[in-house]
Amino acid sequence: MHTGVLIMGRFSTIIPNIEYWKENIPCQNACPVHTDARGYVRAIADGDFEKAYLIARGPNPLASVCGRVCAAPCEASCRRGKIDDPISIRGLKRYVTTQYGSEANPEGGLFDYLKEKLQERQCEGVEELRNYIDGYDGSGAKVAIIGSGPAGLACAHDLALMGFKPTIFELESVAAGMLYVGIPEYRLPRDLIRAEVGVVESLGVEIKCNTCIGEDITLDQLLADHQAVVLAVGAKKSRALPIPGAEGPGVLAGIDFLRDVALGRSVTIGKKIIVIGGGNVSYDVARSAWRKKGEEIEPNPARFVGEDVSRVAIHEGDHAEVHLCCLESREQMLADDIEVEEAEEEGVVRHNSIGPQEVLRDADGRITGMRFSKVISLFDESGRFSPTFDHDQAEIIECDTVLVSIGQMCDLSFLSDHHGVELNERNYPAHDPETFMTSADGIFVAGDLQTGPRLIIDAVASGKKCARGIYQHLTGKAVDTESQQRHFELEDYSREIGYEAIGRSEIATLHPEERRSFSKIVELGFQEDEATLEASRCLDCGVNTIFDGERCILCGGCADVCPELCLRLTSVDQLDLSGDELKAVLADCAEGVDLAECSVIIKDEDRCIRCASCAERCPVGAVSMEQFCYRDEVKPECALAIGEK
Repeated sequence: MHTGVLIMGRFSTIIPNIEYWKENIPCQNACPVHTDARGYVRAIADGDFEKAYLIARGPNPLASVCGRVCAAPCEASCRRGKIDDPISIRGLKRYVTTQYGSEANPEGGLFDYLKEKLQERQCEGVEELRNYIDGYDGSGAKVAIIGSGPAGLACAHDLALMGFKPTIFELESVAAGMLYVGIPEYRLPRDLIRAEVGVVESLGVEIKCNTCIGEDITLDQLLADHQAVVLAVGAKKSRALPIPGAEGPGVLAGIDFLRDVALGRSVTIGKKIIVIGGGNVSYDVARSAWRKKGEEIEPNPARFVGEDVSRVAIHEGDHAEVHLCCLESREQMLADDIEVEEAEEEGVVRHNSIGPQEVLRDADGRITGMRFSKVISLFDESGRFSPTFDHDQAEIIECDTVLVSIGQMCDLSFLSDHHGVELNERNYPAHDPETFMTSADGIFVAGDLQTGPRLIIDAVASGKKCARGIYQHLTGKAVDTESQQRHFELEDYSREIGYEAIGRSEIATLHPEERRSFSKIVELGFQEDEATLEASRCLDCGVNTIFDGERCILCGGCADVCPELCLRLTSVDQLDLSGDELKAVLADCAEGVDLAECSVIIKDEDRCIRCASCAERCPVGAVSMEQFCYRDEVKPECALAIGEK
């Protein structure tokens, strides 16, 4: 049993079932495609790097990209983070993808390698690549996908494996959507993007760039030529800044600025720049502006010797001044900590809890600064975003350029009423939550249009699920799965010496003065010894302590020896007995037994470090260490050819 919180003097408990055991591996449970992060991290700890890569790549067609830029919800949920710091899961993924992923197979041979190496593993979700190989028959049905971002690529990848014939239509001159034009090169190398796209193309997916839907080809033409159409356009349209002076020269959309830089277009900014926004995209904009001006200057590393590089850059007379201004406090900011830290190393000055009120201009219309007011609150009493300001606490920040990054929208101008796609209250296409099909027959959504702007891995998950929805629509069969669970005892279970005291390994980065070029990758990645050490910190949450009540003699030795005090022996009457599952368990006890005389062992999973001290201490072998694994397998009857519909 697992104790959650003490409620009115009684312990709330959970009777473990398969969902409990799945949730008990928080990294895998938090991943939108259910990557077995625990599995590949422990493989790295064991030195089996190829196995680690195959686990990481299994459910994720963009694993190499995610090793560089994923926001890593797995890390945010990592149980180790409740003790000290979470495992550097994304950094470990990058280490193995660099050795075995698309960047290591630039000639397009990755998929042949994957097919050769595919085998059953201990823990697999429904998204696993192995489930798609030779498991479906789309009979070559043609599917059009509008947008080649992570959702479009993931959808095309899985559709091709199912036997469909997907074609992606991309507005830009390069494939990959916002991966290419929205994420700066210093974070995501262009060769890596091209390699990931190349793997998708090697499956027979055709990508047509420089194609504007509504101009070069209409949606009606796509519907006439294809059995299904997927709307996977990303949120590439910037929200405007609704304040006086924002209309006019010198005020640029941040996302347009990133696109122009990525595509090598001419873009002019000044030397005193304000970026409005507090998310990761805002920091991409700010750091790109710093580089844009930095590339115009001959670097002089000697100026930085013995100085605080995080601040000296902005005081250099020949370098840009970049200020990032946001409504949120530092604690409320959505940007990742590493983005904030690296930006400050580069000289970006952060201003929290101030709201833009006016863009100030001189008589000739040139920007001279911005006026801000202090934020009092961001949300109203109902929790809705509704910022209020103290206009008596105002400040002016001098600038000559303003880059706006306060949110993005999807452009659906190619849709018209006759297409039959109903829009919801957010002005996005309403859709079936299981198949992602809109109100229009054969038109589906994926990515930002389906979820709203979210993480790259959310877009990947959306694209993959959309592929299954298309399969269901065209074949009449849902891709049903069934979970099989396994628990097996680990007789020789042991852990690395001192693993519980090892601190998080920080990933090495390029010196700030060397970052002025966009082509210089900031994050240098782990070395082998660093990767194995960091991986050894993993608590291996798939391992569980199992108690045999028939053997237990209630000596309390397990609780006494526990270094984290996560075990407790208590009487049954101290439990919250309102749950039906617990009542069913207690019903097996003899009628009339005094619950105060019955004992239970309760465990706080969040404090357990899987050290096995309790199992080693037990004098009667009532405690064992067991590995939990599960496999979501597609039911055989789901593989039905279109011709059988």
